[in-house]
Amino acid sequence: MWTDLNFWRSLSTVLAFVCFIGIVVWVWRKGRNRGFKDAAELPFDAEDTPTSKEPRDSTQGKQHD
Repeated sequence: MWTDLNFWRSLSTVLAFVCFIGIVVWVWRKGRNRGFKDAAELPFDAEDTPTSKEPRDSTQGKQHD
């Protein structure tokens, strides 16, 4: 039984399905909504834009032979 390839295939399918159901339950919990809304706004957050004064690399965008 333990050396049967179909047993391991079936077991891996069941484990993958259980992981999938676990992720779905984790995502659809009531408490996760606020976290997802905050994460969705991150690209538009003006406070996170870099304001570094470092000079840009002069070789950037040039082709090297």
